[in-house]
Amino acid sequence: MEQLGEDLETMRRVPLADDHVAAICEIGQERTYAKGEMVAEVGDPMDTFVYVLDGEIEVVDPYNGERLLDASLGPTQFMGEIGFLNRGAWFLGMRAATETKVIEAPREAMLDLMSRVPELSDHIITVFAARRRKQFELRNSAVKVIGADRDSKVQAVERFLSRNRIPFESYDMDATDRETAQVCDLTGHQPSVVLGKDQKLDDPTPRKVAQYLGLDLDICSQREFDLLIVGGGPAGVAAAVYAGSEGLDALVIEDTAVGGQAGTSSRIENYMGFPTGISGTDLTYRGQIQALKFGTKFVMPRRVVGLIKREDGIFCAKLDDDDEICAASVLVSTGVQYRRLPLDNLEHLEGAGVFYSATEMEARFCSNTEAVVIGGGNSAGQAAMYLSRAAAHVHLVVRSDSLAASMSSYLTQRLEADPKITIHYNTEVTKLHGDDWLDGVTFTGPDGERKVETRALFIMIGAAPNTDWLSGLVETDEKGFVLTGDAVGRPTPFETGTDGIFAVGDVRAGSVKRVASAVGEGSVVVSRIWSYLDELRNTD
Repeated sequence: MEQLGEDLETMRRVPLADDHVAAICEIGQERTYAKGEMVAEVGDPMDTFVYVLDGEIEVVDPYNGERLLDASLGPTQFMGEIGFLNRGAWFLGMRAATETKVIEAPREAMLDLMSRVPELSDHIITVFAARRRKQFELRNSAVKVIGADRDSKVQAVERFLSRNRIPFESYDMDATDRETAQVCDLTGHQPSVVLGKDQKLDDPTPRKVAQYLGLDLDICSQREFDLLIVGGGPAGVAAAVYAGSEGLDALVIEDTAVGGQAGTSSRIENYMGFPTGISGTDLTYRGQIQALKFGTKFVMPRRVVGLIKREDGIFCAKLDDDDEICAASVLVSTGVQYRRLPLDNLEHLEGAGVFYSATEMEARFCSNTEAVVIGGGNSAGQAAMYLSRAAAHVHLVVRSDSLAASMSSYLTQRLEADPKITIHYNTEVTKLHGDDWLDGVTFTGPDGERKVETRALFIMIGAAPNTDWLSGLVETDEKGFVLTGDAVGRPTPFETGTDGIFAVGDVRAGSVKRVASAVGEGSVVVSRIWSYLDELRNTD
């Protein structure tokens, strides 16, 4: 299956071209670090591009101050990883192992140089992406998540980090190894999140971690944009790429993680160009990197709770903490969310055996147990296939008598042929069992009631559009999906009835609920947005 970023162990080390180095020297300044001097501390923003002229820079273990990796950076190499594009924070400290001479270039000047020299940009971004992938796979980070399966708040942080491809270490409080015991001593053996050597989050939330890691940008420093993209799923990310490439000053606001509902899919096999499949997270993360390269900004986890249109035609979005961001145009790409079942004790067991995504993080709870997936669409089918690798058996619960209308044929055939998966047609889950953690569910079907022992239930049913935040500024159908095009008397298919507001992807009424369709809509709509903004400027 396709993954983001090459393997650093197989990447051939290629120095930057001489003219590229000369260009970096023109925008930067030479600096020398003494042996043992820190070049970057954990939590520092990546606001400088550091190119090594002479000496050696090593990665520092944030907990004991020793060298962390055998590998280090030497002459012709540069510091950083993909977080540099979005001014993220350093996950690990960097220190001069010997007296080291470097060129330091301001981030904004470096991004400008990369935009003008695509060969330089390609080289740097390839290395940056590979480093992030390696960090994520090896879990090299100052972020430690302790006891996530015991605490829903800590589990939410772990899910946020994992879906955003942010490296972190996870510790099971029931483990008996020495390293886990030492880490648990830092938190008094309570579920927690530790940042760096001595910073512990007492009330951990994704937002707090995002602030520490520079993902929650200081957007208040810039109040107005050309385009506000609300929702970071496939449609929103595609629009972010094209908006940036067309020179629009765009901001993407996402309330959970880049990828949206597609980010919960462990394997997408029918997206063109990836014959061996790709996870929804990797697909949209690739797009995010492209968008960042073109200058589009991303902010997460932030949620838009309301929208107004000022007398001058500018739109202002109110965020969940009363911050306000304004833009000349708005793209609605908030997608849909899985509906919650009307089951007793559901809310109490969410995150404690009841899940709405099926990624590596959730799959670990399926070990040595049967898993239950509710739903008849592609997401449910992909989840069942993925979970069958970890679970003793997977039950796919489908309310109708067939999968043909809602699921791709190739996926249906695989499910029906897999001996580890049983499809229950004309069946519903009607009861949950368990106190602190799910321990079983009751099926109600053609043969009556049946209890199945399970510690992992995945709900992937229906689609409720995320449109409440639009505050009545656009028309919606009876189910809440945004009306566009002919339905509101507009000449192009992605315009709403309100000038300056556009809608794409699953949230749009009449859209095809597929990843490829969402990407296509997000790509195409930018042309019309650009024309609208151009007309607006000429009118002014």
